[in-house]
Amino acid sequence: MLLVDDQTLVRAGFRALLDSEPDLEVVGEAVDGAQAVELAVEHLPDVVLMDIRMPRVDGLEATARITADPRLAATKVVVLTTFELDEYVFGALRAGAAGFLLKDVEPVALIEAVRLVHDGQALLAPQVTMRLIEAYVASTAPVAVPAAPTPPDRTRLADLTPREREILALVGRGLSNQEIAAELVLSPLTAKTHVSRLFLKLGARDRAQLVVTAYETGLVTA
Repeated sequence: MLLVDDQTLVRAGFRALLDSEPDLEVVGEAVDGAQAVELAVEHLPDVVLMDIRMPRVDGLEATARITADPRLAATKVVVLTTFELDEYVFGALRAGAAGFLLKDVEPVALIEAVRLVHDGQALLAPQVTMRLIEAYVASTAPVAVPAAPTPPDRTRLADLTPREREILALVGRGLSNQEIAAELVLSPLTAKTHVSRLFLKLGARDRAQLVVTAYETGLVTA
């Protein structure tokens, strides 16, 4: 895991907490986005905890560089923010961030969140993430009001089976693989397989992008 924050005390606090867990290891710390990209390429971390507002290169640009680098295809970026609706988070979502956490997250919740995003099982900070995604989808809509409501563009769903569309809608509602399995009376492995196919068919990097697709195509509405 890589910690990225320009505040020494913040990094030290997160490191002490995460290194205390036997299955988690912090491999590096970066003070800005430029160093974050360098260390990510060097260490190939599974997860990057990324602050947004930093000098030189901010977390938004660093997230975009990391998610665009083929060498870091397995690296997931979690954005850390002090605001529930930070305007920069919309850009981070477009840049490929896998999830979001508030900096005042409880220690136990932070540890669990890192494990979840590593496993690709769920989005983070659900009390914030769904509102962020709803606001993001609204922010990408045309400014001009059309004469009649414009139906959602579902052309991206053309290659999906009815079952895959159903599962995409459930992912869009924030359900984990286990919850999807229970909802549709499937085995957890079958649910996981369907979600993996969604990644491939939709060219999505992670569940955050699947959720955005579910909203943008109208499978899930705010």
